[in-house]
Amino acid sequence: MSHPDPYGSTEPRGWDRPAPALPWPDTDLEPGPWRPAPAAPTHPTEPGGYARPGAAPDTYAAPDTYAAPDTYAGPDTYAGPYPNSGRRHDGPGRYDGPPAGDRGRPGGPEHRGPWGEPARDDEYPTAQIAPVRDEPTDQIPAVRDEPEPEPPPGRRGRGRRRASAERPPTTTPTTSRAGRNLPAAIGVGVALGAAVVVPLFFFMPAFLAVLATAVGIGIWEMARAVRRSGAHPPLAPLVAGGVITVGLAWFAGPDALCLGLLVTVLGTMIWRLGDGPGNYQRDLTAATLIAVYVPFLAGFAAMLAAAPGDGHLRVLVTLVAVVLSDTGGYAAGVSFGKHPMAPTISPKKSWEGFAGSVTAAAAGSAVLLWVLFDVAPWWGALFGMAISVSAVLGDLAESMIKRDLGVKDMSNLLPGHGGLMDRLDSILFAVPVAYLLLAVFVPVVS
Repeated sequence: MSHPDPYGSTEPRGWDRPAPALPWPDTDLEPGPWRPAPAAPTHPTEPGGYARPGAAPDTYAAPDTYAAPDTYAGPDTYAGPYPNSGRRHDGPGRYDGPPAGDRGRPGGPEHRGPWGEPARDDEYPTAQIAPVRDEPTDQIPAVRDEPEPEPPPGRRGRGRRRASAERPPTTTPTTSRAGRNLPAAIGVGVALGAAVVVPLFFFMPAFLAVLATAVGIGIWEMARAVRRSGAHPPLAPLVAGGVITVGLAWFAGPDALCLGLLVTVLGTMIWRLGDGPGNYQRDLTAATLIAVYVPFLAGFAAMLAAAPGDGHLRVLVTLVAVVLSDTGGYAAGVSFGKHPMAPTISPKKSWEGFAGSVTAAAAGSAVLLWVLFDVAPWWGALFGMAISVSAVLGDLAESMIKRDLGVKDMSNLLPGHGGLMDRLDSILFAVPVAYLLLAVFVPVVS
């Protein structure tokens, strides 16, 4: 039984294998029966240089022996130039390598030339290299974990800031249930009220300047917000036309107010022609919305203040009714709000808050109009209810615009309030209603 060939070949070796073709032509060598090889090795080009069919070139083989290139093997032995053996084979096809004693020795079976002569040491330089020995690991010094270097004084790594006695923990501003910074909102509200009331009672032309400034800021915030939708209304004609509209309403009344709105829209159309026809309709629509929403509605506040004799009181009762509506709605909504009023527009507004707005504005206006204008309390309550409804509608209208534009506030100009338009939204819808109702309840004395 023969063992499998370690080289992967299933062909038999030795006598059963056919003789390979000669690597060079030899016309003098005639094929004939097999005969034993001579006792001494001969050059492969001499006749009879092959011991038997199947023997490889450059080797000498005795009878019953197969030798690999560059080696000599005795009977019943197959040896090659490869280490890792020294065992004898059990039959044809088994390779066991040279004896263990000859491996690695210069001049031994592994170090012979192509004709069997001992190889020179310079041809095999690795034969002079000392073998690698396993060194004991107990002589290697142990690796110690070095502590991390301390950061320079005065600097602290990222993510390592901690509170201490000298550095208290960072606190975020507390917000109310309505989503505002309540202390900042109260402070800013008081400052705005003072900026309106002080010139209103002490120097009326200064109130006109405050109103014109508020209109200019409101136009800028609206033009900045609508740019998120792709519209680019021209800012210069809108601001100039808005200031002119408020001034005309102050000095000439309702007819001049409508004239100022017309001039603002026409001036914006002409100005926009200089930018070409691209998106002209969209830009003009946004400009018209801003002109009506901010300067036209604010012109009614100018006409209220321009009333001879009691203009400052008319503005005061209107502002007080709006403030009472906002305050009552906030208090009732935070305390009792459970049913959303317009969840898709303003989720924080509730019907309970709306009821609080109407109640607070009606009660405050009834007392205030009775004291200041000697108007019956029920007419004053009706005035307060109308102002509250219009203020809530103005707040919802601006919330719808902001939701459509994808903004939370018109700007961040006022801490706790957002932008100036976030405070003017209720007033702008309330002043036209106040102007009409006060013209009926308290006729203007020429």
